Amino acid sequence: MDRGKLRVYLGAAPGVGKTFAMLNEGRRRRDRGTDVVVGLVETHGRERTEAQLGDLEVVPRRHLRYRGLEASEFDLAAVLRRAPQVALIDELAHTNVRDPDDPSAHEKRWQDVEVLLDHGIDVITTLNVQHLESLNDVVESITGVRQQETVPDAVVRAADAVELVDMSPQALRRRMAHGNIYPATKIDTALSRYFREGNLAALRELALLWLADRVDEGLERYREAHGIATTWTTRERIVVAVSGGKESAALMRRAARIASRTAGAEWLAVYVSRSDGLKGVSAEQLERLRQKATELSGSFHAVVATDTAEGLLEFARGVNASQILVGASRRSRLATALRPGIGEVVIAESGDIDIHVVTHDYARARSLLRRRRTNLDRRRVVAGYLMATVGSAIMTAVLYATTWLHGLPTEAMLMMALVVATALVGGLWPAVVGALVSGMCLNVFFVPPTLTVTIADPENAFALLMFLITGIAVASVVDLAGRRTEEATRARSEANALAVLSHRLMHIGEDQDQLLRQASEVFGMTGASLIRRDGGVEQVAAQCGQGPESLDQADVSVRIDDEVDLAMAGRPLDASDRTLLTAYAAHFGVIRERQRAAEGSRQRARLAEGNRTRTALLAAVSHDLRSPLAAIKASISSLRGTIEWSPEDEAELLATIEESADRLDALVGNLLDMSRLQMGTVKPLLAEIDLGAAVDQVTRSLPEAQRIAVKIGDDLPLAEADAGLLDRVLANIVENALRYTPAEASIDVTAAPFQDESGREWVSLRIVDHGPGVPGEGKEKLFAPFQRLGDVPRGDGVGLGLAVARGLTEVMQGELSAEDTPGGGLTLVIDLPAAERGEE
Repeated sequence: MDRGKLRVYLGAAPGVGKTFAMLNEGRRRRDRGTDVVVGLVETHGRERTEAQLGDLEVVPRRHLRYRGLEASEFDLAAVLRRAPQVALIDELAHTNVRDPDDPSAHEKRWQDVEVLLDHGIDVITTLNVQHLESLNDVVESITGVRQQETVPDAVVRAADAVELVDMSPQALRRRMAHGNIYPATKIDTALSRYFREGNLAALRELALLWLADRVDEGLERYREAHGIATTWTTRERIVVAVSGGKESAALMRRAARIASRTAGAEWLAVYVSRSDGLKGVSAEQLERLRQKATELSGSFHAVVATDTAEGLLEFARGVNASQILVGASRRSRLATALRPGIGEVVIAESGDIDIHVVTHDYARARSLLRRRRTNLDRRRVVAGYLMATVGSAIMTAVLYATTWLHGLPTEAMLMMALVVATALVGGLWPAVVGALVSGMCLNVFFVPPTLTVTIADPENAFALLMFLITGIAVASVVDLAGRRTEEATRARSEANALAVLSHRLMHIGEDQDQLLRQASEVFGMTGASLIRRDGGVEQVAAQCGQGPESLDQADVSVRIDDEVDLAMAGRPLDASDRTLLTAYAAHFGVIRERQRAAEGSRQRARLAEGNRTRTALLAAVSHDLRSPLAAIKASISSLRGTIEWSPEDEAELLATIEESADRLDALVGNLLDMSRLQMGTVKPLLAEIDLGAAVDQVTRSLPEAQRIAVKIGDDLPLAEADAGLLDRVLANIVENALRYTPAEASIDVTAAPFQDESGREWVSLRIVDHGPGVPGEGKEKLFAPFQRLGDVPRGDGVGLGLAVARGLTEVMQGELSAEDTPGGGLTLVIDLPAAERGEE
């Protein structure tokens, strides 16, 4: 009997539509004539899912008692007796309620599915990514919830088809808010805990990456089955060749940087050892390479091959690599000309794989001409003079001892070669000395008559003169070429440094310390400082490394502007480097100009905000503060007048006075609180607070307290807050909600704990109203002083209540934000740090 086929609908979170997709596939197959039954489906009361179930045949569940309660489970035996072609089974990770009278019953639902597959029945099932065994720890670190029900990865990887059911975090939260996933009583808690946007985005990425790995496995099987050796660049995969030498770490870091620039890219370090065992590195070196690759989020592989280049290419093609990184050769040009190196062979035979040759500090030495410096060190000069004198003597002795093998032209050319070599090593003047000494040796030992300074043949005299002139000319040309090469190299380095400096200036912002470090590194200094001159007194404004404390201690200094100098310590600077140093000083000047401009902008913004605040305050005082005063004065004047008021009228006037006085007190209190917040004089006294008790205390003192529904459990953790400030925050928010919610609607107050991305514990308090709400773009403006938006009528209050509430919440190290209420309205969320739990 052939084994059945398994199809898995994989989702990142509950509610993305896995069960709906499974039922849709079942109906499609049923309509094509396939025998399909529903082994088990959990609709969770969702109308669209129940409608999709429709008239599909459903196998009755098995009922049993568990801990005194009725439980219904998937009936494996019934499905086996029914023997359909396809069975639809929801929630693959489910843990079965085991029948104590049936010890053979499986513990997990995926084990039941394996039995169906063994009996040749195709199975279509669903699974959330958080239930995969390999991702359990990662999911717990993201959501703070450890999944108790998991499925081994091998079971899902062995499936014939895995289809991702995807939905963006924003769309899923909208589905949740509309009541399409959980009942209304669970929506607020779910949105503030598991269904936070960051959690959903991370889970979605996990699902995509896990599925991408499985797609890679399938692609490799297909390529292997069809004998495909060419590279299919489905995603960037970078192979970096390491030799175990000192440059290996630099190459791996470069590969990691390249891979980090492309989403989904990966890199692999490979060491190829010779199969003959003649060359290789120690096991300790290989382990260090492996550890370094792991630290840089890569993988390390060691392979054996007869030829290193061929082994590297075979490995790269085997893993479907798109790029190969090799280090610049450490061999000389002569050795490379005689036998191509690994890099040359890889480039020639790579085919459609891109090759990157990465330079490093251990690459082959450059030619003598390119290494030459205008100001040679003393050892080079001494070596040049030794070649001009001792070298000429040795050359003369060798040629004189073998005079029967060569003639004067050969001897002259060899002497000329020695002069050129002297110019390369020691510069112009040792080469001039070498030309003179070599010419003298040619005259005495090789030009007839020999062993005398006399030259019998005028042609020989002319030839010797031309030798001296040519030798000196060649030495001059070689020296001039060295000078020009040095100048070009220096100009190129300076241009590169200026280009890097300009690029960093565009992104460095106002970070003077970073630019100081860069300047110190470019010029090879031990430290750098910005020295401020203030009335003849020098002060260090910024410093890196062992920067000088004053201009007198500096080896190099340059003026930035009338107040600040750039000073560096370490060594005197060459005159040719002053241009680059001046460029750095100019960039420091630009940064200082930026800082002055930014400070001016901030001052203008503060002045503008102050003017706006004063204007708004005057408008508020002219109306909102004057209104209750006018009501109080009118009521008092009426009571003191000559009219005889009835007890009912008198009570009404007194109530008006009291109500206006309370309103005036609240307005003045908010103004004072806002003033204290802006001046930073509010100092909280943090303590452990029972939020349930705090909410009850505030709501009992408010009018229409019967409209407030508090739904806070006794198991809620304690919050860390200031009791007095928290009362002000809750009073402002709840009064606002009561004031602008229709009289027939209630105000719901709920609370739940949660963890942020760093694992810190918080307590979230949600005040839910059902008023007109606030448009999405206006929610943040709602907390600005003197604002009236959305559900707040014009001309009622100075618009400070929510601004004060947010300010006091932030003083207590908490957060206050606004969200839409499902079905209409505004939900204000107060997030406070949870109190630290003591040892149990």
